[in-house]
Amino acid sequence: MSAAREFIILLTVTIFLLLYGLVPIFGGDQLGLVGADEPRYAQVAREMLAAHAHACAEVGANMLPKSLHMEDLRRSYHCIVGGTVTPILYGQPWLEKPALYYWRAMSFFKEFGVSDWSARLPSSSATFALIILVFLHMRRFRPGGHLDAALITASCVGVVSFARGASTDMQLAAPFCIGMLGWYAWYETGKKFWLFDLYFFGAIATLAKGPIAPFLALCIIVSFVGLRREWTALRRTIWLPGVLLYFAIVLPWYIAVQKKNPTFYRLFFLEHNLERFATNRFQHHQPVWYYLAVGLLALMPWTVIALRALIDSIQISIAEWKVRHDPQRYVGHSRAGDAFPEFLVLWAIFPIFFFSLSGSKLPGYILPSVPPLTILTADYLNRIRRDGMPSWLLWSHSLLCALLVFVLVLAPQHMKYETLVPSTGWMIAAIVSAGGMGAIVWFIIRRWGISQTRNATLLPILASLIFLLGFHGKDLDLNYSARPLAAQIARLAPEIKVVAVQDVKRDMDYGLAFYRNEPLVHYGTDGVPKQQHLLVIRTNDTEGLDRWLAGRVYEPLFLYDSQGLEVYRVYAER
Repeated sequence: MSAAREFIILLTVTIFLLLYGLVPIFGGDQLGLVGADEPRYAQVAREMLAAHAHACAEVGANMLPKSLHMEDLRRSYHCIVGGTVTPILYGQPWLEKPALYYWRAMSFFKEFGVSDWSARLPSSSATFALIILVFLHMRRFRPGGHLDAALITASCVGVVSFARGASTDMQLAAPFCIGMLGWYAWYETGKKFWLFDLYFFGAIATLAKGPIAPFLALCIIVSFVGLRREWTALRRTIWLPGVLLYFAIVLPWYIAVQKKNPTFYRLFFLEHNLERFATNRFQHHQPVWYYLAVGLLALMPWTVIALRALIDSIQISIAEWKVRHDPQRYVGHSRAGDAFPEFLVLWAIFPIFFFSLSGSKLPGYILPSVPPLTILTADYLNRIRRDGMPSWLLWSHSLLCALLVFVLVLAPQHMKYETLVPSTGWMIAAIVSAGGMGAIVWFIIRRWGISQTRNATLLPILASLIFLLGFHGKDLDLNYSARPLAAQIARLAPEIKVVAVQDVKRDMDYGLAFYRNEPLVHYGTDGVPKQQHLLVIRTNDTEGLDRWLAGRVYEPLFLYDSQGLEVYRVYAER
């Protein structure tokens, strides 16, 4: 396959996987911001952009100076730092995360306007860069499986999901993984140029989520060189230009935000890093095996082949380890065998192991473990291309593709009716769709060989994406986002500016605040507003209205049944 054709295929499939149903011009902006983090992070970026615009307007300058005169330089500096140092939420400093996501979202907001889909472009663009660089790295160092590596990475559930999220997870995972690939390229070639990737992208990852990026990189590299007894590689990794580059990128913001917010180091490093790892303070406790389950789901539908590739790579690594400890090593070679599988195995396993020890667990924490597993999968398929895929593996992979289709076909029914037992018609449709897709995957690979595994597997993935977002995107929106509720409130009561909530989920709390661009009033902490306002309350909590609104006149405005909420109009206090 020619290089140009490969690149066209890569761009076409990757862009579809990342942007279909996300941007208005490509399948529509189907799903509003979901969860608590997406609308909260997007709101922080919006408020920072407003503060930045105000700072620039104050001095009548842009980020690029009009001239090299000292006054123009001073004004441009004021414009650059204005609103870009301290993250702001509802007018107050928000110091849980570094600023990388907010900066990138601000740039997309400025270019495309403030919206939920532009808030997700930082993750989509970071993922796109990762996919392209996986392709280029593998094409340079492991030709043959390079297109598979890129597209398997782009198409697994974990990457597709987080690539569409307005969150910091992909802001960390993408540059971290690019940096790790750069370090291995240096290890294999000895050319200092590749160390630039480690330090530059490591710094970017540090601006995304903090010290966890260099910590993970150091632990993986130390484990690798330690097992191979090549400690000089660790010493040579410490490259002064790279160290200076890293600190030149990282330190300005960390110092500036501390100067403006003296509590930042304590809040960020102690509470949101050390305490988050050591305790369940933020109420994200999960069992110790949690990330094993998350990893298996994140690799869907490539999970079975990825596990086989992981086991195969572990066996190769053990064989290499035995060779290195054998007096009769590879004659004439100072380095035994192929170190790439061993490096990828350690890279994949360490984040899962480390975060399994954490008292606070969220799915995105182990996202850096997914790309090495997908690369191992592609490398394994390339190695066994001549021998063919074992029958049990082909059957298992086909069944997993069928299972993915089965679950996703039934997903809209579950969202609508919140039942695990769908109607007979939908069950038959799911079984037929799953069986058909599984059979197609099995037939294509059996008939045309392992080289078609990627193409065969992409069929159910692309079909499922079109089905969910093209045909049922509005169902997702109604059941998981605050966007439809905010739109209905604006339509039925446009004159009322104050919205209060009582005991609703954080998802709806932050979501409504983003879509209305106003902080909400909370009855439990802020009290009941005296002026006219709207109240959003769970339908099963409405019996307590007389307690909250004793002596007040109120009436139901509408029922938002898809998320079990009811909206009331509360008239001003007399």
